[in-house]
Amino acid sequence: MAIYKFSDDKLVEIETTTFVGEKILERKNLQTALKKNIKTILPDCMVIAEEFSEWSGSQRRIDLLALEKNANIVVIELKRTDTGEYMELQAIRYASMVSTLTYKRAVEIFQNYIYKNKFDINAEEKILEFLEWDEPQEEDFAEDIRIVLVSADFSKELTTAVIWLNERNLDIKCIRLIPYKYNNEILVDIQQIIPLPEAENYQVKIRQKTEEQREARKSNRDYTKYIFKNLE
Repeated sequence: MAIYKFSDDKLVEIETTTFVGEKILERKNLQTALKKNIKTILPDCMVIAEEFSEWSGSQRRIDLLALEKNANIVVIELKRTDTGEYMELQAIRYASMVSTLTYKRAVEIFQNYIYKNKFDINAEEKILEFLEWDEPQEEDFAEDIRIVLVSADFSKELTTAVIWLNERNLDIKCIRLIPYKYNNEILVDIQQIIPLPEAENYQVKIRQKTEEQREARKSNRDYTKYIFKNLE
């Protein structure tokens, strides 16, 4: 869908551009902007780390690591291209790497992020305030990991893979950033394309029902045919 300027009873289309063409860099520009304005893509999240990595022998880094209001961890991967370039595979690896993250370790990670950005806040106090907790609840922390992919666009192969993975009980969102140029300024149209916002709750229910049916089929399988006849 295009964006139009309404002027003198006319609709004038605003032309699209590219982040690459406008020399907008992935980490220096896009990532910094999203870090400072995370609510533009994830209203219920707070960034706790940038370029996060603590795995020996690996150069891989999570672009942005965030915390949800429900205390789940969110892995955010960012690309400025129009294909996504296998970012779903990267994000799945990263999600597995932070799947054992504890509340205590998250506080330490966030405190380091605060120090690097020279914020005048206390990490644990800010996390407790954000989660609306009176005290730490380790057992309720990071029960699940969500993945959010942010790109100028996504290839058909990537979106097909994400839909299939979501049907298998993963939680992956795709958010598209479409840049426009108007009066020498860059405008960005932000769209959640997977799952569609209006269908998100419905899709969650469908996914839960499908998983229940899958588990029911497993438990009802007849294994008697594998019993050896000669056993007494």
